[in-house]
Amino acid sequence: MSKKEVRIKRELDKMMKQPPAGISLCMINDNISELRASIMGVAGTPYESGVFKLDVNLPDRYPYEPPHVRFKTPVYHPNIDDNGRICLELLKQQPSGCWRPVVTIEAVLLSIQSLLGAPNPDDPLMANIASQYRLDKQEFERIAREHTLKHACQNKPNIGNSSKCDDNSLDSSKQPDANSSSNAAKRKSSDGGLNEESSKKVKTDPKY
Repeated sequence: MSKKEVRIKRELDKMMKQPPAGISLCMINDNISELRASIMGVAGTPYESGVFKLDVNLPDRYPYEPPHVRFKTPVYHPNIDDNGRICLELLKQQPSGCWRPVVTIEAVLLSIQSLLGAPNPDDPLMANIASQYRLDKQEFERIAREHTLKHACQNKPNIGNSSKCDDNSLDSSKQPDANSSSNAAKRKSSDGGLNEESSKKVKTDPKY
């Protein structure tokens, strides 16, 4: 098993044993480099009733290159375009972004979940939606809520502890709120999400 595969397997095992609120991650067709994530919308936002699916593809040089993450579920959001691409610094390499090898997939997903609940109209992918968010937030929330009900509320899964994909991997009783999601994202993105021993290995082992 390669260093990359060991790293990914450890991340998957950790998320299976200690799943973050409102997030699941699993392999697609037993391919450890192709993952499917599900993120539950944050309570108190237009996305709270939805479950959003994302594709997570891990490049050959992971973790020295960030994962490629894209929404499969359509989202009405200033920082997510019609093709599911996400404007998030954590998904970009330095110097334009803030990706570091110690950052985990869990940290990335928590940051995306936080972004869902707290859009950044100053760095948009969808300029028209960003403008609406600034000038008429009530109308933005109405459309975002309708969009969520239409696209993200069908066959809502339950969060569980499986590393392989099915439609029963989310637990709706663990829906995150805005504060917990934001705080968890900040913690994980600052420390990377790896324990101290693993962080040292990433920094010292060029093949890790």
